[in-house]
Amino acid sequence: MKEISTIKTTDPKEAARLLIRGGVVAFPTETVYGLGAAIFDEAAIQRVFEAKGRPGDNPLIAHIGDVGQIDLLASELSTSADRLIEAFFPGPLTIVVKKTEAVPAIATAGLATIGIRMPNSELALAFLRACGTPIVAPSANISGRPSPTTWQAVRDDLDGRIDCILQGEPTEIGLESTVVDCSVEPPVLLRRGAISIETLQSVVPEIREAELGDEGPARSPGLKHKHYSPRATVAIGTSLPLGFAGRAAFIGTSMPRDVFAESRIAASVEEYAANLFEFFRECDRRGIDLIVCEAVPETGIGAALMDRIRRAAE
Repeated sequence: MKEISTIKTTDPKEAARLLIRGGVVAFPTETVYGLGAAIFDEAAIQRVFEAKGRPGDNPLIAHIGDVGQIDLLASELSTSADRLIEAFFPGPLTIVVKKTEAVPAIATAGLATIGIRMPNSELALAFLRACGTPIVAPSANISGRPSPTTWQAVRDDLDGRIDCILQGEPTEIGLESTVVDCSVEPPVLLRRGAISIETLQSVVPEIREAELGDEGPARSPGLKHKHYSPRATVAIGTSLPLGFAGRAAFIGTSMPRDVFAESRIAASVEEYAANLFEFFRECDRRGIDLIVCEAVPETGIGAALMDRIRRAAE
């Protein structure tokens, strides 16, 4: 694709002006950096797919700055959806609902549903409200690579491919949003995130996790294509494979027994999750061959963390 000049700014209004004129803008949320285009601008959405190298059968998530914008996107809301919106918007939750006819097919991979989320980030909300329209926003990285949690990671992947990077602080959570399909009853958890299924069930007890029989067109990003992968091989454990002779790195919450070229010891599972993707990228910059990731209990955000590690290790 033709290289363009990518503007870097800390002003959400400047970034919004570029998006409103048909631009593609990366912006921070509490989860990861997103790559935004106006949801009713099909040409801009096509540029998002091109910039990322994203498959066209991978649906996008709509981001809103005000719950009143949901009416522009959703043709109907179930009682479950209403309860989740009231409890978790703004926050790291995406709900999948039946879309209005106005939402273009390119945004939903031809599906009759759309994922909607309202970020809980002051800078993201300022940007979205300045845009004045819902925007679609997958993660702001080359498809398949680790999601970006800093604006510098966005620059590394997409400089010269997009119009603007709205520069903010490193993201707080570091893993993508929880996704719940509310277009079916009972609602189905499609993607794990910072809001655990136990927390969701405290509001909507009938929510269930997706099962093997739920396959079909991917109703959420992160379910079908390879995701979250550094160039290094990813393994789960605390020690080096027998006979390994390359450069290896370790990330986890406890000290490993072996000596690694690079290591990151987190004080908590939450810190581990927040640092995972940036550690993957740092290992790639340092020429690491193998990244060993410690397993953690699959409760709370630990379930989402292990989901991302397993997908990266595939």
